[in-house]
Amino acid sequence: MRKNIMNAAILLLLAFVAGACSDSDTTKTVDNGRRYGDATVLQVLDDNESDVSTMSFSLGASSKIVGINCDGDWKATVDAEWVTLSNYSGYGFANKYSYDKITVEKNKGSERTATVTFTSGSISKQLAITQKGAGGDPDDPFETSFELIENLKVGYNLGNTLDANPWDPTYTWWDPAKKTIADWETSWGQPLTTQEIIDYIASKGFNIIRVPVTWYPHMDANDNVSEEWMARVEQVVKYVLNAGCYCILNIQHDNGAANGRTDGGAWLYADINDYPALTVRYQKLWLQIAERFKNYDEKLIFESFNEILNKNYSWTAPSSTDDGAYQAINKLQQDFVNVVRGTGGNNKYRNLAVTTYSATGTSDTALAAFTVPEDPSSNHMYLSIHSYDPYNFCNNNAGKNDDGTEYNYNIEVFNEECTTVIDAVFARVSKRANEVGIPFIFGEFGAIDAGKALAERIKYAKYLKQKFAQYETAGLWWMGLIDRKTLTTNVVYDSKTVDEGEIIDALMK
Repeated sequence: MRKNIMNAAILLLLAFVAGACSDSDTTKTVDNGRRYGDATVLQVLDDNESDVSTMSFSLGASSKIVGINCDGDWKATVDAEWVTLSNYSGYGFANKYSYDKITVEKNKGSERTATVTFTSGSISKQLAITQKGAGGDPDDPFETSFELIENLKVGYNLGNTLDANPWDPTYTWWDPAKKTIADWETSWGQPLTTQEIIDYIASKGFNIIRVPVTWYPHMDANDNVSEEWMARVEQVVKYVLNAGCYCILNIQHDNGAANGRTDGGAWLYADINDYPALTVRYQKLWLQIAERFKNYDEKLIFESFNEILNKNYSWTAPSSTDDGAYQAINKLQQDFVNVVRGTGGNNKYRNLAVTTYSATGTSDTALAAFTVPEDPSSNHMYLSIHSYDPYNFCNNNAGKNDDGTEYNYNIEVFNEECTTVIDAVFARVSKRANEVGIPFIFGEFGAIDAGKALAERIKYAKYLKQKFAQYETAGLWWMGLIDRKTLTTNVVYDSKTVDEGEIIDALMK
């Protein structure tokens, strides 16, 4: 079935337009391979080509395709309004399956069941449908991840702030021992975060703020986070929650192999051989974070890590799902869930975000390699991906060739080429999220090349907003849009001031 699944859409269309008729109980085969009449074989097959009698769905709206192995006309009925089929009748094919897509609506109540019945002549086959509900644990006080995303508008990344990490062991101008917490926070050009800044961001309509944090410069030789740094992180988290916003707290630039640096640089990367040592540090860090914040309410979300890479620091996702980097990511994220849930308190039900390779790993291979961690708390996890697609529009891709001549692969106009790429990303991510039964968001997105014409960036913002609405999800823009020093939408890029208020308006409409 796996090799046939790519043809499912075509076959579904054929099933719609073709009639299923027979004036005899005798099965007949015609030249085009169709079979008419009553069946002697009727099977319902899942993606592993196994004959199945049960199928489960998450509580979100989603679809699954089944293969129907039948050597005659067939009909289908369903006994619940929340389940619909793409086809309610069809016929068999010689040497290949016909297909039916089963779609369930979002479940806002308790677990529910339905039955799809396929019949052909005297043969019938029942498929029991079960959909998870929101009320699986009566002690669970938190909204589900599906409800969380339903409540989101648009988000903002508080970048270049608590994630700033200017130190390199080769630098002579930056002595960590002489730097204050404020020095670290402002080292990448942003002002010290205040309640006023967060309130201004919230006043523009953003209702979720991601607070990226780089921890390693503030950890001792035994991986203990300094109390001063932890207190500052907590203060900024409180600013966000005080403003009535959701807050995402993560591990940011601890990720990666830092171009091979092993002395004082980023330490967390994806490598199955090094996993045993890496997870000890990873779990200790998350244990400290989780213990500190375990009594905060449902508006605080934990994110496993930012854009984790392999040991070679490659931004290109591995081409095989068997790659050890993927294995390490899946194991680390299981450790993340285990540690957070193990601390108890509100962490037992807190919504958690997990991600793919580099978070921008939205290829079919990277998504297929992603697995959802096992979680003792149901419906409290979502997939976060980052998308600056198409890259040549969203980012400045100008530079020089090896011979010194300038190249520029920039896409200057937001056009059909851009929308085609964006459509494909949404389709791939949504498909995988539906398969594994969790919702998704864009944890980072944006047309962040301010050199592009403002009107074109506004077109991008409007289009992304439409896609979020279409897929019932949300995204968080990466920085920009607001000058945190002046609390205006007049943002300075390389001595050029751009009023990005219209981009915000486009995102909010």
